[in-house]
Amino acid sequence: MFRKILILSILLSLIACNNSLTTKEKQQYIKKGKEITKASFSELSSNLMQQMKIGGSEQAIPFCNTQAMPITKRMEDKFNVTIKRTSDKLRNSENKPSKRELEIISDYESELKNNKELIPVVEINMDKNVQFYAPIIIDSKCMTCHGKLGEGLNVKTDSLIKTLYPKDLAKGYKEGDLRGIWSVEFNK
Repeated sequence: MFRKILILSILLSLIACNNSLTTKEKQQYIKKGKEITKASFSELSSNLMQQMKIGGSEQAIPFCNTQAMPITKRMEDKFNVTIKRTSDKLRNSENKPSKRELEIISDYESELKNNKELIPVVEINMDKNVQFYAPIIIDSKCMTCHGKLGEGLNVKTDSLIKTLYPKDLAKGYKEGDLRGIWSVEFNK
């Protein structure tokens, strides 16, 4: 009997060990996750800013509507990961958050409210893959499309957003607000 309990304990310990990361591994995934999200943000924002220069929000919003997901897909292929930008206030329903992503968003909102530093989260997900989460914070450039009506967001832009995104909830922010999160799943 003792032998069976010992073997079972060892097996359970091995299973538990396979579901966690060492501190060093977490640091490596945080570094890689930051690299991926920085590159993805840069690619998305530079394309969006180029469209803003060409034709303002009338050019940028339709571009974002049709090209943000393909740009994200190219970055996924480049880094061999799955990348998602999600929020509890969606603009694009294709970015709907999972239950875990909503928990991460809620945790970040609480930390932000309590003036705590928002740091990336790395964990093993339900598929046994490494998952990286990082906050997306609203800055001044975001206000044109995500600000409050009359405070960064004008009526014309608001109307265009409502046309392309009839169920949009991604407005009413101010600088420094949590817009959502990056969710990056590292493929095996």
